[in-house]
Amino acid sequence: MNRIVCALCQIALLSALGCKSENPAPTSWWKFYGGSNNDECRSVQQTADGGYIMAGNTTSFGGDDVYLIKTDSSGDALWTRTYGGTEPDAGYSVQQTADGGYVIAGYTESFGAGVWDVYLVKTDASGDTLWTRAYGGTSYDQGWSVQQTADGGYVVAGYTESFGAGNGDFYLIKTNASGDTLWTRTYGGTEHDEGCAVQLTADGGYIIAGRTYSLGASDDVFLIKTNASGDTLWTRTYGGTSHDLSYSVQRTADSGYIITGLANCRGEEDGDVYLVKTNASGDTLWTRTYGGTKHDWGVSVQQTADGGYIVAGSTFSFGAGNSDIYLVKTDASGDTLWTGVHGGKPFDYGCSVLQTADGAYIVAGTTGSFGAGYWDAFLMKTDSLGNVGAVEEGP
Repeated sequence: MNRIVCALCQIALLSALGCKSENPAPTSWWKFYGGSNNDECRSVQQTADGGYIMAGNTTSFGGDDVYLIKTDSSGDALWTRTYGGTEPDAGYSVQQTADGGYVIAGYTESFGAGVWDVYLVKTDASGDTLWTRAYGGTSYDQGWSVQQTADGGYVVAGYTESFGAGNGDFYLIKTNASGDTLWTRTYGGTEHDEGCAVQLTADGGYIIAGRTYSLGASDDVFLIKTNASGDTLWTRTYGGTSHDLSYSVQRTADSGYIITGLANCRGEEDGDVYLVKTNASGDTLWTRTYGGTKHDWGVSVQQTADGGYIVAGSTFSFGAGNSDIYLVKTDASGDTLWTGVHGGKPFDYGCSVLQTADGAYIVAGTTGSFGAGYWDAFLMKTDSLGNVGAVEEGP
């Protein structure tokens, strides 16, 4: 079962070349977070103060728990928090909320009714817990993506084996501002279907992306458009006869959608970054693939200020190690402008990317090459062309 690919990336600091005596902040840098065990980052967002909020999981602090890191604009940690119980718990998605606090979605084995349950944690601006909720049934349920809604509540997209028509279905949960369930929906057929990302749409509804075995040509990208009540307005599948799946969807300036994931997967050693551009009705405008002769995939996509796109993921085809952080910058038609590959000899993964106000890029993920532990969370700021200085390896 594919579990969203994000795990290894951390890299030390780099000095700005030609610094003046006042030591201005470097335009690109690496930062690492974690302890002596496994620590991972799966999501990053820029915060209202110009810093960043990162979510993932940690085994270095407090057991196997959700890990939340707040940084300043230079990536220096202001505080960290952990959440969870005596069993494994993890965070997959984080967003700053209208009250200045944060909401994290993931999964929990510590709480709830089943083996795994969707886990939602609401904090204040300092990361202190305001409330937590678990959602699901007696089997496996996970939350991959969360968004605050216009009414102050939340929508969570993920995966359920407890409910629905098949042995796995898209799972959409709508809550009020306190995390109490207002409604839930499942989508899919009799085979395995999994929702990975949700975004709000201009009409007050939702767009959900993931994968389907039930519909399409094989294992395909699955896009679902719903109204504000979660009722299906339309669905689309994208892909060919091999395995194709999606990890990220975003609305674009033309009211369409951009989706990234994995295409042409025929095993652990094959596959390419997949980018699909649609109109507002989900009809394909173009598709592109990027990569080499081995396994490459996209996990996060954002439209950029120039109308093009930035994709972050991982590559086995290029770079110094087994897997490296992979950045692909395209124009508005999906044609490649540049690519960036970063990492060391072990495994490094990019999980989340966003463009900053200065035209640069912030990339978060997990590294096995650098940092204090076996795996560490990392935050990397590149310049506008995806370049970043060499890693300063710590002890």
